[in-house]
Amino acid sequence: MTRDTLADLTGRPVRVGLDVGGTKIDAVAATPDGEIIVRRRRPTGWGDDAVVSGIVEVVRELAAEGGFASSEVGSVGVGIPGVVDSGTGRVLHAVNLGVESLDLADRVAALLMVPVRVENDVKAAALGAAVLRGVSGSMAYLNLGTGVAAGIVIDGEIWRGARGTAGEVGHLSVDPNGRLCGCGQRGCIETFCGGGALARAWNRPGPLPVREILDAAESGDERASGLRADLFHGGASAVRALVLSADVERVIIGGGLTALGDRLSDGIRASLSAGAAASPFMRSLHLDERIEMLPVGSPAAAFGAAMVGATTPSKETVSHG
Repeated sequence: MTRDTLADLTGRPVRVGLDVGGTKIDAVAATPDGEIIVRRRRPTGWGDDAVVSGIVEVVRELAAEGGFASSEVGSVGVGIPGVVDSGTGRVLHAVNLGVESLDLADRVAALLMVPVRVENDVKAAALGAAVLRGVSGSMAYLNLGTGVAAGIVIDGEIWRGARGTAGEVGHLSVDPNGRLCGCGQRGCIETFCGGGALARAWNRPGPLPVREILDAAESGDERASGLRADLFHGGASAVRALVLSADVERVIIGGGLTALGDRLSDGIRASLSAGAAASPFMRSLHLDERIEMLPVGSPAAAFGAAMVGATTPSKETVSHG
């Protein structure tokens, strides 16, 4: 964005969005019409105070780097893992951040003197992905990372369901005799295609275990080939569940495993096609044509949080993830 464009922001609200993860905060500042002014990342702290101070500091860093005054920030949205009451801004059980119960919106708002809204990180990412990919109808966002989670957006709004769990397919059991999941069930979709579950099943040291699994499978390793099949089966099962339950037009795949690129998307498409081979009904759904991948490094989660921050709270408040 040019300095002339920045000058036009005077007196207009800048929308800030933050995706707070277990290791980093990804933050953006955007204009009211959705143009990203500046993006910044910084490490995430541990515990209530560190999470709050990290959010406040990165908002100030955005202003300094983006060339606008902190007083021009009109709203702040935060996407964060855990159970989120989006009406009050309270976060519960964000275990990867050392947070058990935190009134995040109130504490950040008191320090920045700006309205703050908080949303579950995957639901915020779903909203951001819908806008960035130009989806005007219905879509699901499938996050394949250490775990598996999803969110649904219909006509530009997050669809939560009765208790905030709409679209959460990661803990849908598809094999009662499968591997034990952290939720206590067996054979959850997450045990097939979650990066953490695959790393535990692979049980070999290395910085990128899922990539190593695919590399080993391509070299003929039988055990790796089985885990690769699990990955593609799990991803396909998640897509199938999202489309069959909500009839979304598109499923956009994001998360850390998208770094696998075409190997991931081609494998999921092949698994969907194979699963539909014997079913005219499933073939009629063209599931393999309804998925797409977010580009690696997409700002969808932070951008979606910025959109959340600029909206009015609804009465449907509790979001899980």
